[in-house]
Amino acid sequence: MDTTAHQDGSSTAGWQRTTIAEFPKGSMYTTSGVLEDNAPDQTGIVSSTYVRDGKIHSSQTGKLAPGDSRPNRATLKEGDLAVVLVRRTGDAAFVTAEHEGWTATRSIGIIRADPHVVRWLRIWLQTPTAKARIDEDVTAHVEPTVSLDTLRRMPFPLPPPDTITKYHTAFSLIEEKIDLHQEAARKAVELADAIHDDWSTASPVWETRLLGEVAKAKTGKGSARSLPRGKKGPGADAITPTDLFDLLVPYVERFRLSSPADAAEAWPPGTFMLSTRPDGAHIAVTQRPASPTRGVVAVRPADEKDGWWLLHELRSRSNGVAQVAQGRNAREISARALSRLSIVWPDSTTRGDFHTLTGPLHAMARQLVSESATLHDLKDALLRDISAKAGILLKQEAEPGEERVHPPQPSMAPTPREATTGHEPGWSPENRRAPE
Repeated sequence: MDTTAHQDGSSTAGWQRTTIAEFPKGSMYTTSGVLEDNAPDQTGIVSSTYVRDGKIHSSQTGKLAPGDSRPNRATLKEGDLAVVLVRRTGDAAFVTAEHEGWTATRSIGIIRADPHVVRWLRIWLQTPTAKARIDEDVTAHVEPTVSLDTLRRMPFPLPPPDTITKYHTAFSLIEEKIDLHQEAARKAVELADAIHDDWSTASPVWETRLLGEVAKAKTGKGSARSLPRGKKGPGADAITPTDLFDLLVPYVERFRLSSPADAAEAWPPGTFMLSTRPDGAHIAVTQRPASPTRGVVAVRPADEKDGWWLLHELRSRSNGVAQVAQGRNAREISARALSRLSIVWPDSTTRGDFHTLTGPLHAMARQLVSESATLHDLKDALLRDISAKAGILLKQEAEPGEERVHPPQPSMAPTPREATTGHEPGWSPENRRAPE
């Protein structure tokens, strides 16, 4: 490693320029998974699908694949860093006790080292500098892919352990606070769902109406690829199907894309943007003027006071909405088809009472989403600061014959069998069959 102490006030004294490949043998273990991502009926596995937002998300908690009790090189251990090699390249998550003993698929790279090094790598891989470097080396035979060898050769700054501990504490607190906000927002919306379910089943005499009779719907148009990313200033949000998938609550503080159209021509705040997949309908309530793109339908009730009832009707009929969509993956939803959807429609007094009762729950959810966005901004600012501090260090090249300064031996060294990459030189995921 190259040790550089800066005296320019940038607080990088003691930071070292290094790579995973430079760590002494026995102090760093890297390998990739062994299972196919699309193998049927597998449990107890971790694939790239499950690694997102810094955590491993899986509905298979506590399950292990039959016959997979014998450890292999891709058996995960608590404290490992699981790094996505395919699709969302560079995303990383700690392996907790919940997933210890599970097996990683080939879309996952495994990094095992001293705890403070693993903690730092998880932070570093989120920085703009690391993301840009990974993007430079991504290949796309079938899907975006980065090789494990690329990660092993990628330079990164390594601060002293006490500095890493401070960063780890700060990021952990931010992420825990975000998790708390997301959980509270989700519970608020779920409570409103439960109230709707109770009311809609308690009065079977309520009439049934077609959605087109009580709301206006319009199919989006235009390709998301033609829209500018991160546009600032006047304009309208441009909503794509991807923006709506996997939302915990029907709110997004800000969307990725902006429409060049005049905001006055866009749909006003409070409009529902809806898209579909085989798993059902996905809906968000806009908070700024917005326009739907292809694959998204904008829906707005004739009376604003009917909004919460209509929203929860659509959420309760998620599978029914997906059934009226067309296309192999139920992605082609149209305003015409959606307008023919039958919904339960109580009298105006009941709809008004529901609006009054559930309004505070939605206000709470919106506020929590807004606060989470502020925390994400704080996290992004810290990541940009790390990139800025590391800039000069990473630009420096080691002088010929310069003696390397290696990190201390870890307190938790892998066994001799594991103290290897587990691959022949030059191995990379591209040399294997890409997951489908």
